Amino acid sequence: MKATKILLSSLMLASSLLAMGSCSSNDEPAGPSTPGGTTPGAAAGTMVIYEANPRFFANENCFDAINARLDEIKAMGTTVLWIMPVCEPGELKSVGSPYCIKDYKAVNSRYGTIDDLKSLVDNAHSMGMKVILDWVANHTSWDNAWITEHPDWYTQDGAGNITSPAGQNWTDVADLNYDNAEMRAAMIDAMKYWVTTVGIDGYRCDYTDGVPHDFWADAIKQLRAIDSELFMLSESEGSDYLKDGFDMYYDWSYATLLKNLFNGGDIKTFFEKADELLAPIDDASRVMRYVYNHDVASSNTLTSLYGGADALPAAYALTAMLNGTPLVYSSMETNLSSGGTLSFFNYNPLTWNSDKADVYATINDAYTATAEVRGGELLTYSTGDVVTFARVNGSHSMLVMVNPTGDGVTVKVPMAYSGTEMRDMLTKTDVELPMTIDLAGYEYAIYYK
Repeated sequence: MKATKILLSSLMLASSLLAMGSCSSNDEPAGPSTPGGTTPGAAAGTMVIYEANPRFFANENCFDAINARLDEIKAMGTTVLWIMPVCEPGELKSVGSPYCIKDYKAVNSRYGTIDDLKSLVDNAHSMGMKVILDWVANHTSWDNAWITEHPDWYTQDGAGNITSPAGQNWTDVADLNYDNAEMRAAMIDAMKYWVTTVGIDGYRCDYTDGVPHDFWADAIKQLRAIDSELFMLSESEGSDYLKDGFDMYYDWSYATLLKNLFNGGDIKTFFEKADELLAPIDDASRVMRYVYNHDVASSNTLTSLYGGADALPAAYALTAMLNGTPLVYSSMETNLSSGGTLSFFNYNPLTWNSDKADVYATINDAYTATAEVRGGELLTYSTGDVVTFARVNGSHSMLVMVNPTGDGVTVKVPMAYSGTEMRDMLTKTDVELPMTIDLAGYEYAIYYK
């Protein structure tokens, strides 16, 4: 492309953007939308979290099986490997959950040895990935040694009986008593163990809301005295836990918005509500947004979530490119069934599909390459059933179009971009955008300039 043509296109783009406020065409901005988590001129995050369920990798020696796939996991763009609970699980009253912990300082023998885990962590580090473990601080199994050795470490009813967590249907576990200082010290000691012994880089903390804020603040302070750069992810919604020292928290409400969108929900409402969820924070990368994880997969079919398995990459592309830090759940890169659920309690080795892995790798490549412009102003457009938005940051711009339906559509390209040469981030080719484009069912397009 000649320099004069580049200059002309840039001037046309700038003029179109300035004129947006006075245009009423249905392909013009539906309204200004600059999320609280976005600061024009600033770069957005590039973290990609991969949640690994060891039981999906092998029936035995799961650590080795994950290690064997680490190259592929890294190639998908992963920067943080989250491994679901590795501790020895309980058997008394058990329903098979890995979140039922018998011994906080022992690995599940079916997964392998602690040396196998160390090898996995070391290998991930050599590839530039951080490794975090799932930590269950709210409760233990009924056959945890603490039950008999320290019954006062547990919540008890009026008759002195240890109870399960209140308000939850978790009868397979016993609720810990955070009024007990000795128990708190033992819990922090166990968390330190995996940092010092295995060299992990932090934790994803399960059911954070079930544990007092002051415990988390104390635990994180002590852990960061060992490693100041530990990454801490809170399974909670809302920014309160950032004050305790967590680096990131969940956006559960976004997952509901996304599901509604793919089931015929209003696009304008989706953008507005997704924007509102980020209002409490200045950095949207401190919020994790997911389209599929162990809880969702175990209780929902992909048909009920998004219309079918074919829709999953489109939902992920929209999520990754819109805002927040995206999560890939182990299984997304397989040939998932649209109508089935996927329990995380069972040992269920999956057949990995390199083509599906490449799909997420391509999306994550686009996500990483567009970090600078993703930190810019968000403009949303009315383009029928297609979710269309742009980012503008200085001289850079990005256009994303996602078809959340199973039907093919022909959609107008927003006037500001029609005729502009941009980089197609999926094919990695330079193209001149036409006036309209065809999107097959659940197809998406990502352009960058």
